[in-house]
Order: sequence, then C-alpha cells, then structure tokens
Amino acid sequence: MKKRLIDGIEIEDSSGNVFADLELVQADRLQIKSGLVIEITQAIRKLGLTPIEAACRMGISQSKVSEMVRGDFSHLSEHKLMECLSRLGYDIEIKIKPAAAPMGHLVLAFA
Repeated sequence: MKKRLIDGIEIEDSSGNVFADLELVQADRLQIKSGLVIEITQAIRKLGLTPIEAACRMGISQSKVSEMVRGDFSHLSEHKLMECLSRLGYDIEIKIKPAAAPMGHLVLAFA
C-alpha cells in the first residue's frame, strides 16, 4: 500500500478491503460477508421487519439476526447470507469469468 505524509502524519492508502489492510485471514470472504450483512440490514429496515419477523422470514433464529445486525456474522456462511437476502426479496446472481491474473479473486457487486 502507498504511504504518504500529510501535515507530518503518515497516511497509508487503503487497498479497498479493510480486512486485507488489517491482514486478516480470508479477507476477501470477510469483505463479501460484510457486504451481504449490510444489504440484509438495509432490507430489514426497508421492509420494517422486527427482529422476530426478520428471523422467521430468513429462516434463522432471532438471536442470529440480532448478532448479525450488531456486526457478528462469523457464525453464518456466505451461502446462508445469500439465502437470507433471497428470502427478503433479493435476486442473487453469481458471475464467473476467467481472471486476468494467475489467481482469481472474489468480488461482491450490487446493482
């Protein structure tokens, strides 16, 4: 990452993935999961669902909904989060294409 000085303070530009910047394991997966959780949280608010209603609709426990909206999504897989979004009325599309680099990467895009 690029570092620079501004008013004597060293600033490091982000890579675009805060989890990678923090050198966390599986940073791409964490970024995708956090993006899905943000969309789920916005959908719950948009639909005006209570945590119990959201839990019933998504097929998970109310405690998992509460943990998720507080930022603890470690107990939910990407697949389960996509299923939750689908149950909230979202279409999920997975696009696969050859990578430009020798190693591909995961990206979450919203329409």
